[in-house]
Amino acid sequence: MSPRTAVGARRPDASMDLLTDLYRDAVDPDYSAATTRHRRWWLVVPATLLIGLMLGTSIGDTLRTAPAEQVERDQLVTRIEDASRNVDALRTRIGALQRENARLSDAELGDDPEARLVQRQLDLLAPATGMQAVTGPGVVLTADDAETVARGSKVVDVDVRQAVNGLWLAGAEAIAVNGHRLSSRTAIRGAGDAITVDYRSLTRPYRIEAIGDPDGLLQRFPATAGGAWWAYLKQNYGIAYELSSAGSLRLDADPGLGLRYAERMP
Repeated sequence: MSPRTAVGARRPDASMDLLTDLYRDAVDPDYSAATTRHRRWWLVVPATLLIGLMLGTSIGDTLRTAPAEQVERDQLVTRIEDASRNVDALRTRIGALQRENARLSDAELGDDPEARLVQRQLDLLAPATGMQAVTGPGVVLTADDAETVARGSKVVDVDVRQAVNGLWLAGAEAIAVNGHRLSSRTAIRGAGDAITVDYRSLTRPYRIEAIGDPDGLLQRFPATAGGAWWAYLKQNYGIAYELSSAGSLRLDADPGLGLRYAERMP
């Protein structure tokens, strides 16, 4: 094929391809992509407004419900305090009635020797069971939470139980925790962050009073499991703990301890 024939075969506008490409690709590809993204701003703005509206509504609902929740909490606290005062009044009433029953019982027994013998036996058992107030020398164990807020630095129910059991083993004849007399039916438990004795919450510091021989209790308590427990708490967690003698203590009777079952002897 001659050069003329080859030239004659070219398209008439073939020489315009370069100009066409320059016109079509005059804008840099990255600039074009960025321009396309900028055109989508009208999608971002409504989405942002919608999210802001949702957050504002949520915060508004929280602020509106907060006062109502606080009112409910205050009402619940008031009800608990009223119930506690009512229980205290009932316990005081029970103690008065128990003393009145004892007086009437003594008056009715008269000179019956058998009845007097039974009454003397009851009088001997009453202090140990917690049904009668007792006085005498003993020891006082005082404890409080550590100054730090580390885990294990607070006194809990098991700590109080360990102390009480240790004092019993050391020879205590009667024990009271923050004024609550203990008996064989006393429950020492935890309720949330609070320690309860017979379902009555205790407030710190904790004071455990034990009537018995002061010297013997001071010597024997550290050797018990309860004494070792409290020594460990004091050394490793910084819980305040002190055991001291007391010349005279008075532990009131447990007003919640009453007669549940009785049988008449033939």
